Amino acid sequence: MVDTKALDALKSEILAAVENAADLKELDAVRVGALGKKGSISEQLKGLGKMTPEERKVAGPALNGLKTEIAEVIEAKAEQLENAALDAKLAAEKVDITLPLQQGPMQRGSIHPISQTIDEITAIFSDMGFAIAEGPDIESDYYNFTALNFPEGHPAREMHDTFFMKQQEGEGSNQGKMVLRTHTSPVQIRTMENQEPPIRIVIPGRTYRCDSDQTHTPMFHQLEGLVIDKSSHIGQLRWVLEEFLTAFFEVDHVKTRFRPSFFPFTEPSMEVDVQCDRSGNEVKIGEGSDWMEILGCGMVHPNVIRNCGLDPDIYQGFAWGMGIDRIAMLKYGMPDLRDFFGADQRWLDHYGFRPLDLPTLFGGLSS
Repeated sequence: MVDTKALDALKSEILAAVENAADLKELDAVRVGALGKKGSISEQLKGLGKMTPEERKVAGPALNGLKTEIAEVIEAKAEQLENAALDAKLAAEKVDITLPLQQGPMQRGSIHPISQTIDEITAIFSDMGFAIAEGPDIESDYYNFTALNFPEGHPAREMHDTFFMKQQEGEGSNQGKMVLRTHTSPVQIRTMENQEPPIRIVIPGRTYRCDSDQTHTPMFHQLEGLVIDKSSHIGQLRWVLEEFLTAFFEVDHVKTRFRPSFFPFTEPSMEVDVQCDRSGNEVKIGEGSDWMEILGCGMVHPNVIRNCGLDPDIYQGFAWGMGIDRIAMLKYGMPDLRDFFGADQRWLDHYGFRPLDLPTLFGGLSS
């Protein structure tokens, strides 16, 4: 016979163990202890074979009913524990959907101030009818110096702190050693050699000199301009420069001052100062009573015109040059030229420009 009191006690013990199970591992241990091959209920079921038919009719349904009930309670408890574990995992790994979305590449990226300044220069001079010219960074001594009226041994060559390329054994050239160009002026020579006047070009590009401090770097960017025709004169040069400075610095007008200077490739040669105000923490172009040197210029030397295969008795022209990095510093208030090449993401985030805002004269250069 089945002891109903003992069966009730076993049921209560198993149900209590199921209820107290803290996780699925503890619950599985209760299941094995009750319903496994050697579990307490399984051991009771093994005793059915020793009972009489009359006893089995009573004990069988009681034990099988208990087994079914315990299995259902364990299954319900397992589902409860699984849901609780999932809730805990979701709570630990939840994402705050109120946070802003991460910016995409178009929002994170920015235009470097040098690229922006070159685009602004291009927009201004293109509107004035100038073409944009380019040339190689590695130049011959002839194009970098000789054709520009720097004779061999001329002291002005020493002023450029030139990077000379190492000449390989057996290598020779009728144009002299190869150098990293010290200015973009060689492009003027190449243009005059290959294009019939009239010529109106500007040349933005990289240049190289062995120099480094707060306002100089071994590699920097330069803008040069060239006009060659039969009737060019200094008055046109002054107009072009003042129109450019007015548009670039986005002011109503500028006042310039021309001072005599010396460049081997121009005659006469002049340094150009622009009116500014230095009284505050920033330099304001086009106002005040101070002056700042901004560029060099002059009428193209007859020897340079002759070196390019043109007749200086027929053709004349003017040229100018300025540092792109320097005018960018003046316009946008950057204190140290070396930061342009430091690749500091914080600096780029602060001074960079939105990638789709292309500078135009009618829409605003730096809007």
